[in-house]
Amino acid sequence: MWTIADGVLWPWPRRVVPLAGERMLRSGGVVWIGDERLADLALDFVDELRSRGLHLRVCAARSGPLEPEVSLVLDESSHLRPQGYALVVDGEGARIECRDLDGARHALATLLQWIDGALELSGAPRLPCAAVEDWPSFVERGAMLDVSRTRIPLDETLFDCARRMAGMKTNRWQLYFEHVFAYAGHEEVWRDSSAYDGDDILRLDAHLRALGVELVPNQQSFGHMHRWLIHERYRELAEVPEGVEHAFSIHKEPFALCPSDPRALELVEDLWDQLVPHFRSRTLNIGGDETFDLGLGRSKAEVERRGVGRVYLDHVLRLHERASARGLSLQLWGDIVVQHPELVAELPRDLVLMEWGYDAGHPFADHARRFAETGIPFHVCPGTSSWQSISGRATNALLNLKEAALQGERAGARGWLATDWGDRGHLQPRSASWFGFVAAAGLAWNPDSARDLDDRLWARVLSRRAYDDASGRSGALQLALARAHEACGATSTNGSPLFFTLAFADKEWPHARVKDPSRTGFMATRDRLLELRRAIDMSGSRRSDAGRIADEWRFTCDLLATCCELGAARCSAPAGNPIGALPSSLRKHLAELLREHESEHRRLWLQAERPGGLDESCGWIARPRTLLEAGA
Repeated sequence: MWTIADGVLWPWPRRVVPLAGERMLRSGGVVWIGDERLADLALDFVDELRSRGLHLRVCAARSGPLEPEVSLVLDESSHLRPQGYALVVDGEGARIECRDLDGARHALATLLQWIDGALELSGAPRLPCAAVEDWPSFVERGAMLDVSRTRIPLDETLFDCARRMAGMKTNRWQLYFEHVFAYAGHEEVWRDSSAYDGDDILRLDAHLRALGVELVPNQQSFGHMHRWLIHERYRELAEVPEGVEHAFSIHKEPFALCPSDPRALELVEDLWDQLVPHFRSRTLNIGGDETFDLGLGRSKAEVERRGVGRVYLDHVLRLHERASARGLSLQLWGDIVVQHPELVAELPRDLVLMEWGYDAGHPFADHARRFAETGIPFHVCPGTSSWQSISGRATNALLNLKEAALQGERAGARGWLATDWGDRGHLQPRSASWFGFVAAAGLAWNPDSARDLDDRLWARVLSRRAYDDASGRSGALQLALARAHEACGATSTNGSPLFFTLAFADKEWPHARVKDPSRTGFMATRDRLLELRRAIDMSGSRRSDAGRIADEWRFTCDLLATCCELGAARCSAPAGNPIGALPSSLRKHLAELLREHESEHRRLWLQAERPGGLDESCGWIARPRTLLEAGA
């Protein structure tokens, strides 16, 4: 039977007992279902087998062979846990017992991986015999894609990601919205963003629902409203209409809505009423995080009189009241709440707090314990660590995901949401997120598997689940790319030192976000990236877009190598010198490289993403190029 080291089954089941022998799955046999409610799942399973050259038929009664190849039993009185299942493969075939439809879905996903493993390793559906009992740690296991910071995936990009994540037993999805829905009457906000419309959401919702995944609407409703408030029509709704400096733009902008302005609440209600009807879900994530400008503008007097926590809470309660009137339950990012524990007792008990943190060492244990003590449901929300890196940050991602899984399970978190952000231009290709999403899916189901993982296993799991590659080469390469920045010796938070040479090209160097940069370290990393570029090999992948992914990784190596050259040059220059003061021949060389990278970025983008946001993303490459071309 498989072991976790084989990387065939992911998530790794809770209990696996090897049995003697093998069972050959025979074409022409029957998938027997003991309940008509299982019919659609069984038919989908048969379709998957047909694509692998195996032909079975679904039978709803034992009028077929005495020994069906696969049998499914739904028993709502079973001792099995919700969403759990028992799966036995032995000489009599594959037998599945579950207590709900979700359990049947998860069991069939495991069996399909079982079959794929046999086909990959022996060329035949000769299944090693074993008994499995399995169930999830978190009831809700979600993934969130940032579609508001420039990258807005094409339908086929979304659907491929959804299918792969559902195959790893993820059952919730969110698309992070600031402004990218086609809100009627607000066209100036979203017109150039390739925004999703209602039909797009209905289509995605139906696709996910068929996979057993709930699509949860997500619309920022307090902070992170700068893409609205920069327009004159909305500026007067801002807490600080004249704007503040923030990390999500190079310009000073108004950021949060003013909580004491009833027109701001009217705007939010309008957005909800247009967005939510396109979702089956009755949950709504309203954001509410990072309201750092609250009390710096129009609410200053009220905050000074009543306290920033009280003003924040009162606005959340107003939002909750309006959501409840619409039959919605709310999710709220927990970063502000955790700063004001004295107010937690007043939060509604049907609110779900979303405890987020993205760097290794985030205090998940402390925060999860505090939320658990209140009795308010909460989710743990780690990240993929793809953003502000271009290639990903594998070491940080694993530590962050493991800590969230283990501490969330220990504290009794109801759910899990793995987040993937696009800060500063979303320059990382879509493939850079796959390591984090694959790891997240497995750890959300079974945090105990975190104790037994090493790089060899991760390479195998990632190759199979993300790249349809049984060789393990694609996963090993992506892991190496996602650790390449570590060779420079410099450190940073919430991003890689290489990325920050680009993002902070207009700032003094060394930048406060980058510790201990050195010319030697940057050049060693450049050499490592060029070595990895030569090793790119997707020949083992069965993905139809494997060539594009290989090109994305070449782009990643090339852009990061240029970041290394820029970092090395600035480390050699007098402290604080602008990049325009670098020698002219070096500036010309670096500018030419960045122009080539921008062109390739545009080419690759349009193969997987909508065009809206592309110019903004390219600006993060064009800006340092312009500074280099202009000189001191």
